[in-house]
Amino acid sequence: MTTIDSLATNLSTYLEGEQVNLVRRAYYYAEQAHDGQFRRSGDAYVTHPLAVAGILSEMHMDPQSLVAAMLHDVIEDTGISKAAVKSQFGDAIAEMVDGVSKLNKITFSSHAEMQAENFQKMALAMAKDIRVILVKLADRLHNMRTLDVLSPEKRRRVARETLDIYAPIANRLGMNSIRIEFEELGFDALYPMRARRINAAVKSIRGNRKEIVKQIQTALEACLLREGMPGRIFGREKHLYSIYEKMRSKRKSFSEIMDVYAFRIVVDKVDTCYRVLGAVHNLYKPVPGRFKDYIAIPKANGYQSLHTTLFGMHGVPIEIQIRTEEMEAMANNGIAAHWLYKSHDNSPSNAHVRARQWVNGLLEMQQNAGNSMEFIENVKIDLFPDEIYVFTPKGTIMELPAGSTAVDFAYAVHTDVGNSCVACRISRRLAPLSEPLESGQTVEIITAPGTQPNPAWLSFVVSGKARSNIRHFLKNQRHSESVALGRRLLNKVLGSYGTQLEKIPPVQIKAALLQTNSAELDNVLEDIGLGNRMAHVVARLMVPGQAESEAASEFGRESKQTSLAIRGSEGMVMSFAKCCHPIPGDPIIGHISSGRGMVIHTESCNNIAEIRDNPEKCVSVRWDPNVEGEFAVEIRVELENERGIIAKLATTITGAEANIEKISTVERDARFSIVNLSLNVRNRIHLARVMKRIRLIKPVSKVSRVKSRKMAKPARA
Repeated sequence: MTTIDSLATNLSTYLEGEQVNLVRRAYYYAEQAHDGQFRRSGDAYVTHPLAVAGILSEMHMDPQSLVAAMLHDVIEDTGISKAAVKSQFGDAIAEMVDGVSKLNKITFSSHAEMQAENFQKMALAMAKDIRVILVKLADRLHNMRTLDVLSPEKRRRVARETLDIYAPIANRLGMNSIRIEFEELGFDALYPMRARRINAAVKSIRGNRKEIVKQIQTALEACLLREGMPGRIFGREKHLYSIYEKMRSKRKSFSEIMDVYAFRIVVDKVDTCYRVLGAVHNLYKPVPGRFKDYIAIPKANGYQSLHTTLFGMHGVPIEIQIRTEEMEAMANNGIAAHWLYKSHDNSPSNAHVRARQWVNGLLEMQQNAGNSMEFIENVKIDLFPDEIYVFTPKGTIMELPAGSTAVDFAYAVHTDVGNSCVACRISRRLAPLSEPLESGQTVEIITAPGTQPNPAWLSFVVSGKARSNIRHFLKNQRHSESVALGRRLLNKVLGSYGTQLEKIPPVQIKAALLQTNSAELDNVLEDIGLGNRMAHVVARLMVPGQAESEAASEFGRESKQTSLAIRGSEGMVMSFAKCCHPIPGDPIIGHISSGRGMVIHTESCNNIAEIRDNPEKCVSVRWDPNVEGEFAVEIRVELENERGIIAKLATTITGAEANIEKISTVERDARFSIVNLSLNVRNRIHLARVMKRIRLIKPVSKVSRVKSRKMAKPARA
């Protein structure tokens, strides 16, 4: 067990005496603060922060991180405040300790929501100081090492969270050693029986493999010696969780995975890496398409290495990784290597710069997310370990998650590029925005001013940045559209009182806001637009001097004159009923649907027959003379069966400048069929022209518009 003296001895190998004393002081402060507290194992609580500091000392972390590790549970579990820590140890340490501390003063509806809020808080602290995540990873690692004392249910929950969040974060920061330990401990806690069986299978196969491993290693060592290139060669053991994941995801048997022999060659410099690659390719034939150069193009977490697969003796596949000593250290310690192998000029390492970029990306996602659950969902997407590498037209390399599309690429370039993206060229050919990209392709984004993200993009984007930005834009757009519609509905009712919103004194508006418990007028207007608040109720609060009876008679008399004009471009808070498919030229009525805004029906629609005269649920509306856009309509065509009749029907409709959305055929008997069509037309005149053209087709006996279909549920508020 680590003691403060043994820790101080280790620290003195790379820290100055004064810095070691600061860590000692933090230990005694924590010991006093946690006095009388014990862990589930029965040990004094201070053994936990001491062990966390010990893990960080192995990474040669700086004294501030070690002090924060000693104090990381002080704010959360004792009566000591952040201000007290700040006065004793300074701002930076107090902020780090607070960043690692959980939110324990707030009650949450579920454990998942609490975890999401805690992670969101930690992400904000990471943006200020990246060392927060290193303290948190060390804290989690010690908790995973001492998981046995917890109940089976809690053990599984902690293990699942570690595998879902903390292992991918360690991977994202290039900290391979910690990631592997997280995965091994998590796998053992979550699936103990599977872990035992795979472990037993690995042990039994190890003896049979020993001879082949030795032969391959001897051949590789002789090859390097012959070429005069010094290097360390050692066999790589596959760890249990990676074997399990490959068996599960790639649907391979245990023997298929263990059939591959893996070796790592560590050399002195980059130039030697490529020379060794040539030598091993001479020794054994390489497998085509299996060579990856992560030295020229490092992974997103800063990992660098040459990967190749060879056909060894007797056709045995051999996986080889070739890297320098520095790359080996970076692969195991990642961002922590920034402190462990700090250069004298104090310039941040490659991994540190990439980690900082990732944290800044997290911050942007956090600002765009609606809540902590949405944020953590986006983060999980962003923690995918597999990347693809594509190029901009100018040759800049962009790293994206595997399966990314041109929309993900556009948002990776810049949020504004993503928002105004309309088309793309992949390796100089026009391609759909939803086409998955592959490594090595050149992607060019075509933008247009005034365009906006399409909600359909959410079904194929894979990066957290793209998803959070699209959602954020659509949320803001819905808000502004709801406010605009709410303003129009309120002004329509206020018109019957002989006034307008702009003419009402601010004092009266303020009084109305107080009565509705709203902070801003926009909130009330948004509620009206979404159908969550009645416009005439708000209008009465704003003009309280009017007599109710006078207002009611005025409303009845003037509502026809002040009917709302529908332009067709209102956006997401105005929709057209799918039961009656109103189009410009039809007499229409607006139904205020709670949470959805306004739904436009035809006046004769059966689904609103019961509520048509209720002024709280229905609003008088009319088509604007300059209405624009295309509107869905359904028609029914009865015709004689004839070869090629559907093609003739489609040609006639497109010739009349209408689009076919959907087509279905019902055979009435062997001779006659009914064709149901869903079309997009501009107005009633356009529809009449389309129907006239269809009637001219010889086999057609009848064409009619489907006026109103009974929906499963009546359209009530």
